[in-house]
Order: sequence, then structure tokens, then C-alpha cells
Amino acid sequence: MKMDGRRESANFEDRRKKANVGKAAGIGIGGVVIAILGWILSGQAPDLGSMVETVQSTASSYTTEKKQEELVKFCSQVLASTEDFWTEEFQKMGRHYRPVDMVVYSDTVTTGCGFENARVIGPFYCPMDGTLYLDLEYFGRLQDRLGKENCEFPLAYVIGHEVGHHVQFLLEEMDDMNYKRYKYGAESTQYRQASVRVELQADFYSGLWAHHENARFGSLEDGDIELALLATERAGDDYLQQKGKGYVTPETFQHGRGDQRLRWFKKGYTTGDIKQGDTYSPRYEDL
Repeated sequence: MKMDGRRESANFEDRRKKANVGKAAGIGIGGVVIAILGWILSGQAPDLGSMVETVQSTASSYTTEKKQEELVKFCSQVLASTEDFWTEEFQKMGRHYRPVDMVVYSDTVTTGCGFENARVIGPFYCPMDGTLYLDLEYFGRLQDRLGKENCEFPLAYVIGHEVGHHVQFLLEEMDDMNYKRYKYGAESTQYRQASVRVELQADFYSGLWAHHENARFGSLEDGDIELALLATERAGDDYLQQKGKGYVTPETFQHGRGDQRLRWFKKGYTTGDIKQGDTYSPRYEDL
């Protein structure tokens, strides 16, 4: 993905040098409990199998310091691109877009969702402080998962997905999911299905942003979309559960199957029409 010469976001913070190394030796049971508390408070589980990867694996890819600095700049530029796009989309709706903040960190992070020096490997959005958090070690895991070194656009897809959650928060599209969580509980079918609808719409929003980004700047390169589609499919609950546990339990899905995530991302990318992103009206079986 070509982002040379593009502006960087003013809503971006690099906390890598501020991490408390003394408390970063591993997540441990306490860290898991704190992380779960954060997800309960925010009403949203972390994306892309973050919890599974935190507990069960470590990244095998080595990211050099130079590559990390390039990634930090790239993430800031992608965030700036989403700001420009969503500002225009909200104006069309007669609304004001409040940009999401983004924090890149290493080892541990404290957030408004209850995290306190807890380690979560993977991206997540905290609606309580309007911030997107990303541990750059996730890039190495993304490379491992896809078997490719150049995973910049799949990383951009992930950022676009998390920004999509911020958009949903601003448009109050998370309300039904949160209501069902508090009414029926986090283990209920009602909540889990509502969560899947929210996640699939965030995939759509990521594809929608990618459509307009490429239409305006021609920033996508050969193979970018194919790699992003692979990343989307492998972010499915079915793929992650099969890989992590060796079996699949559909009743526990919170993000959707890989084919569903791929379909909604593609719908956003191919149509470029925000009106096509209704994941709430169709029957759950038709998603």
C-alpha cells in the first residue's frame, strides 16, 4: 500500500517508550482477569482472536527497529486517511465526525476500559475513552498468520475495522449489542449474535474506507486486496477456534465466520456505498 507523502494524524500517540517493562514479562492470570474486566466495561471483546493469541502463542516474526518506525508512520497515515473519509461521510449525514485517537504501544497499556498494565496482543477499540489501541507486535503475528512479509494493507484493514467501531459508537449502532449484553448476559445467544452483527458492519466500514481511499489516491498495489481478503477470512471465529482449540463451537462466535467477514468487507469495497452496510435487518442466518 502506497502512502508516501501522505499526512500523518494529529490524533496519534506512540507509547512504546513509556511501557512499564518491569510488569511486561507476561499477561498471567491477573492480566487476563483485568483484560476481561475491560471488555465487560466496554461491551466489546477484542478483535481478531486477540485473547486466544495472548494466552496460547508468541510471535515468531522479528521486526527490526527501522521497520517498526516505518510501521508507526504508516499507522498514523492510515488513521489520517480514515479521518478525511469519515469527516466527509458524516457531513453528508449532516453530522460532525469526532476523530478517534490511536495509541501504538508495546508490552502493556492502560486504557479507559479498565486495563491496568495488562497485555493484549491484538488491536482493540475502547469506546469509553474513544481510543484505538494497537500493539505493534501484532504485525508480526499478522505476517505469521498470512505467511507473507508485506502485510501493510491487511494492517490497514485492521485499523479501518477498529475505526469502524468508533463510527458505530458515534452513530449509536452499538446500543442494541450492549443492551442485550446487560439484559441477557455475555454468554447469551442474543448478545453473541448482536456482537457478530456489529463486527460484520465494522468489516464493511473498513472495506468502504478502502474503496474511497483507492479511488482517490490509487494507493492499493497488486496483491493488496487479495491479502486483505485472506486476512479477513482468517479473522473468522471458525478459523481461529479451529487453529487454537482444534474444533469449532458456532454458538460462541462473537465476530462471525471467515466467509461472512470476507463477504461484508468485499461488499464495502466493491459498492463504496454506506447504505449497503446494514447488518442489523437481515436474518442472522442470512448474514
